[in-house]
Amino acid sequence: MYDVIVIGGGPAGSHTARRLAERNYRVLVLEKNIGVGQKLCCTGIVGQECVETFEIDSNVIVRQANSAMLFSPSENTIHLYRPEPQAVILDRSAFDTLMMERAQRAGVEYRFNSRVIDATIGSDRVDVTVTEGKKEYCVPAQAIVIASGFVPGLNGRLGLGEYKDHAIGAQAEVEAPLIEEVEVYFGDMAPDFFAWVAPTYPRMAKVGLISRREPGKLLKRMLENLYKAGEIPSKDAEIHYGGIPLKPPTRTYGERMVAVGDAAGQVKPTTGGGIYYGLIGAEIAADVLYQALADNDLSAKRLSSYERAWRRKLGGELRTGYWERKLFERLDERQIDQMFRIIKASGIDEALLKAKDISFDWHSKTIKSLLKYQVLKLLFKIDRKS
Repeated sequence: MYDVIVIGGGPAGSHTARRLAERNYRVLVLEKNIGVGQKLCCTGIVGQECVETFEIDSNVIVRQANSAMLFSPSENTIHLYRPEPQAVILDRSAFDTLMMERAQRAGVEYRFNSRVIDATIGSDRVDVTVTEGKKEYCVPAQAIVIASGFVPGLNGRLGLGEYKDHAIGAQAEVEAPLIEEVEVYFGDMAPDFFAWVAPTYPRMAKVGLISRREPGKLLKRMLENLYKAGEIPSKDAEIHYGGIPLKPPTRTYGERMVAVGDAAGQVKPTTGGGIYYGLIGAEIAADVLYQALADNDLSAKRLSSYERAWRRKLGGELRTGYWERKLFERLDERQIDQMFRIIKASGIDEALLKAKDISFDWHSKTIKSLLKYQVLKLLFKIDRKS
């Protein structure tokens, strides 16, 4: 019997598995795909803090980013630039492979093409039901970690409840020889959210958006517009989709189980980025499980300390980010254009760029800094209670 089974071989799952294996626990990762690195809807942008904290190797970094061009609905622009890199763009497949190889060196076992369809919680173990092709079998463990990404059905079957809010991401990789920095578009390209073009390898870029409805249709229209503008040589591209939790599920722990990463809703509501917060959640989950296994107490009461711990670290960011997300969704295109003009005319963009405590990863500081400007409060009649 395994000590822990991790469901999902993405970064959060692999990191949790590795940390437990380094403490001499027997860990199995079950991955539904034929290998890791299959999340093709992830742009792979993380901040420098994430790179340093989790020692991300330079050979999985495609490009450093220290600038971005923001476009309003009427194509007013704000250019953000700092001399030093603020973020990097990862080769997502290579990054996932790196995290897997680190876990394997620590002794973690991986099984691919293994889809978890259910788990039965007993008094002394968890029986995980797996399908592999046409074969179905059970694997026992003392505890499980749900790191399967945005999978509402599995969360519901395991008693963690439903996600309180979510959106859908759509992304395609295209040839883009003329694009040299990240571009972000607001307005009808992605109503209520935003769209992006992120250069990766030379002459290549990822084009994507987030939406609550018809993301594929919106992305096809965006590709058409970029093609007509001469930014990309072809509008034809394979589109990949992925669910993005904007709020966590009802809870992220249960009897003999915890959830990490997207499965736990550890995602920035402002951007949909989940790599860094997922790794933070994985680190906390491994610490809590290590102590619970050592004490032979894997009850829901004991594992509830995991949710308290990760919410202490990330909860404030998620709450503030979600409030900002809902505020932004109330704005029409005219207001977004006006916001661009005010930010530019008032020098707010320059002031924020000069602020030392503004972080790529911790958005609440940026949001609170913006709220200091009375002109923006008056424009949008901001009310934290609304």
